[in-house]
Amino acid sequence: MKKTILAAACMLIAMASCQDKTKDKIEDAKEAVGAEVEQKIDTVSKKVDTAIDSTQSKTAKILEKGAEKMDKAAEQLKEASKK
Repeated sequence: MKKTILAAACMLIAMASCQDKTKDKIEDAKEAVGAEVEQKIDTVSKKVDTAIDSTQSKTAKILEKGAEKMDKAAEQLKEASKK
């Protein structure tokens, strides 16, 4: 009977120490995943910012070209109306 109680006590101690190690491992894994997710978010954010800047630049160039064409058309209309 004493051996059974002693064996049970040893198993409880072993299980308790394993639980602490498991909790530590889970906490480490959670921190690692959190850091990785944060890095991915930063990367995606930078890519989105770059895409937005590129789109704005392209849009501005298109608008400038459109304005130039409108100016040329206006000049042609003025010249045509003078004739």
